[in-house]
Amino acid sequence: MPFTLHNCLVVGISSRALFDLEEENRIFERDGIQAYRAFQRQNEQHLLQPGTAFHVIKELLSINTHAAKDQRLIEVVIMSRNTPDTGLRIFHSIEHYGLDITRAAFAGGEGLHSYLDAFSVDLFLSKSEVDVQAAINAGVAAAILCESPQGYEPVKHQVRIAFDGDAVLFSEASELIFQQQGLDAFVAHEQAHAKQQLAEGPFAKLLKTLAYLQETLPQEDNPFRLALVTARNSPSHERVLFTLREWGVNLDEAFFLGGLAKDQVLKAFRAHIFFDDQDVHLQAASRVVPAGKVPHKTS
Repeated sequence: MPFTLHNCLVVGISSRALFDLEEENRIFERDGIQAYRAFQRQNEQHLLQPGTAFHVIKELLSINTHAAKDQRLIEVVIMSRNTPDTGLRIFHSIEHYGLDITRAAFAGGEGLHSYLDAFSVDLFLSKSEVDVQAAINAGVAAAILCESPQGYEPVKHQVRIAFDGDAVLFSEASELIFQQQGLDAFVAHEQAHAKQQLAEGPFAKLLKTLAYLQETLPQEDNPFRLALVTARNSPSHERVLFTLREWGVNLDEAFFLGGLAKDQVLKAFRAHIFFDDQDVHLQAASRVVPAGKVPHKTS
């Protein structure tokens, strides 16, 4: 009977999200695929440095040490537009860092979104806006990763993930009321619907899966710590908490900032990764913690 990924949390990640391949990407964009391929072959034994998502992937994979024998809780799949032969350098670096990654899809220049279902991907991380947008449109949680923050020191032996609320965990419906009608209309709407669940956003399923895994693992020194970091404040917080309760999700931390900057809270939380849909928040946040932009669905 073939191995199945249906019982794992599956993260699909591009090689440029896992490792620092910015120089290589510049060569590709400037000189084309042949120059890129030649550079990769020439540097095949040169190890790659960690990229934006390296630390969150490393800590996610370590959660498999809590699994029963012959069971995996987390699976990571390299998903790259590279050709297979240029992938050798990627796997040399994976082996060097001791990352338990054995599966890959090298699409040879083709788009990756059509392979997400084939690998049962729950979360897709990439630096390609095109690939991430296609994943979001296909209903898969996905984010365009920002550049790695300088001087970032990750927490070890625990994975810390922070989410924005509207247009990430929840639908963008309430946020659109704020944008189109202003703060007073938004607050009035949320108060009137305080006991009505918010519709699910692109990362709702992922949050529920993470919360479920968290509940199944030992509560003492639990390897997950999950946080909501939102621009909402009182009284619009009530609908959020009601929705999470109805979803059966118990977050470890929640911050209702009322428009305050998010970067210092995220720095204090020491997030391995933060997901938001707005550039205004990501510009500051990505300077202190790894961060990814969640684009709005376009089809």
